[in-house]
Amino acid sequence: MKQITLNGKNRTISNKAGVKSIRRAGNVPCVVYGSGIENLTFSVDEKELQTVTDTPFSHIINLNVEGKEILAILHEVQYHPVTDKALHADFLAITTDKPISIEVPVRIFGNSEGVKQGGKLNVAVRKLRVKGLVANLPDELPVDITTLKLGKRINAGDLHFEGIEIVSPKSTIVCSVRATRNSAAAAAE
Repeated sequence: MKQITLNGKNRTISNKAGVKSIRRAGNVPCVVYGSGIENLTFSVDEKELQTVTDTPFSHIINLNVEGKEILAILHEVQYHPVTDKALHADFLAITTDKPISIEVPVRIFGNSEGVKQGGKLNVAVRKLRVKGLVANLPDELPVDITTLKLGKRINAGDLHFEGIEIVSPKSTIVCSVRATRNSAAAAAE
C-alpha cells in the first residue's frame, strides 16, 4: 500500500481560542493515538492534509511531528458544515507486526457477458474493509466481471485475495448485472 508523509507541529494549547488560532493560520488540529503510544496532539498544514483526504485511495501515513515519526492511518476527519474545510483529524497509530483493518478501493475490470446481452452493470460499493499486515495490504482490490451473467451478482464473500481477509459482511453486493428492456426483448426474440 502506498505511503504518504505528513509533517506536523506539536501543539500544547487545546482550549477553544488556541484551536481557533491554529485554524486561522491555515493548519488543522490533529491527534494520534493507539498501539501503545501516548496520545499526541499536533497540527498539520491544511493543504498537506488534503493530499490524504481528497483522494479515493487508502494510504498508510508516516507522521513526522518535529522529528518523532509515527506510522498511522487516517481514522476520522471532522468537516465544517458550510465551508467543508477540515476542522479536526484523528489518526490511529499502527505497527507493521500486527494486522490492521482498513477500507481498500475496488477496481472492476472486464466485459461482462450480461452487459453484452443488453444488461446494465450496477456497482454497489466502491470500497471494502479488509484486514491484514501492512506489508500485505493492496492498493486496490481487482474484481474480474468477465463471466458475470445477466441477473447475477458478485458478493464480498465470493472474493478471495492472498494475505488479506475481507472483513466487510459476506453478503455485501459488490456489483451485479440487471436485466433491462432491451435484454428482455432480445431474450423474447
